[in-house]
Amino acid sequence: MDRLSNTVRPYAWGSTTAIPALLGTAPTGEPQAEMWMGAHPGAPSRIARPNSTAPTTATTTAERPLTEVIAADPEGELGAATVARFGPRLPFLLKLLAAGSPLSLQVHPDLDQARKGYADEEARGIPIDAPHRTYKDANHKPELICALTPFDGLCGFRRPTEAADAMEALGVDSLKPYVDLLRAHPEEAALREVLTAILGADPAEMADTVAEAAAACERLGGAHAPYARIAHNYPGDPGVLAAMLLNYVQLQPGEALFLGAGVPHAYLDGLGVEIMANSDNVLRCGLTPKHIDVPELLRIVRFEATEPGVLRPEASPSGEERYETPVDEFALSRYTLASGAAPAGLTAPTPQILLCTAGTVRVGELDLTPGQSVYVPAAEAVEATGSGTLFRATVAAGTAGAA
Repeated sequence: MDRLSNTVRPYAWGSTTAIPALLGTAPTGEPQAEMWMGAHPGAPSRIARPNSTAPTTATTTAERPLTEVIAADPEGELGAATVARFGPRLPFLLKLLAAGSPLSLQVHPDLDQARKGYADEEARGIPIDAPHRTYKDANHKPELICALTPFDGLCGFRRPTEAADAMEALGVDSLKPYVDLLRAHPEEAALREVLTAILGADPAEMADTVAEAAAACERLGGAHAPYARIAHNYPGDPGVLAAMLLNYVQLQPGEALFLGAGVPHAYLDGLGVEIMANSDNVLRCGLTPKHIDVPELLRIVRFEATEPGVLRPEASPSGEERYETPVDEFALSRYTLASGAAPAGLTAPTPQILLCTAGTVRVGELDLTPGQSVYVPAAEAVEATGSGTLFRATVAAGTAGAA
């Protein structure tokens, strides 16, 4: 078991205060958007484990990237079942995510789409860091966000008639064609036609419509208030109108959202624990200056109205509260520990990352305070005690054999 040193990513949409408040550190004034825990090559966590190939006379142990540790002994770190299923890599990434302003509207491909898209762009010789590159790897990116504070977001399409009502209430004449489309067609065709029209329009020609819509949202407030805030952060962006096609969701602490392939979504505000398959594949559909691949986006988006499925943890006799998701790459659960209670047994045949988000938790010989985390190799015996909240991230495949 190893204490993790983690990187905080300073994306512009990040809160300047939420992660420092959790960690008990002073804000820097700069946005602190995501703290990454895992073995993503872009910002792997670091551990102070001795290197078996280093000189034995060394008096200090330098931190090493978790990617390097896993590469040196994949089966020893991840377990044979994880390596057989996902290869010699940690298949999930755990994050603290702190949104201070809205993120881009985005959607993720399924596994087959990711493999085909990646192979196609590789064959065409598109550099992996090219701004118009769509597929960064050959993996899908299902994800789960669990709220630590009240957390606002957009998730999945709402009923076209509801979106039509919201747009019509703005009283903006240039939105009438969208309102008519949303009322005149079956659901899938309505959503597809309107999103296609919004993304295909000339941004300069749309600027006045978006500005009028934003002013109306500000004036009306209520259910339109989230879209006014989005417009404030992305003035003139046609994605403001695309956002009005989606369900607005407010999570309370402990509640979660699972985001599968093809579901458009955006996070707006709040602090949460996020876990995802280890991938960088994101297709954006608004609220961004980055490249939008409209043809590919329209191919992978699921054009169906859905109710956002808010997840609540399911308790087990062991005290583990699990967030059930239909993927193998990750599983997220939570323990609420009390002083004097029996230790929580966490030994599992899969690798784990354990994150404290409240109180003080003792994991093995290590004390964790909010924001601190540890990496536990597969099958290593581990127990947790103390008084606080501990999130457990692991690989779903094979967890049935946990001790």
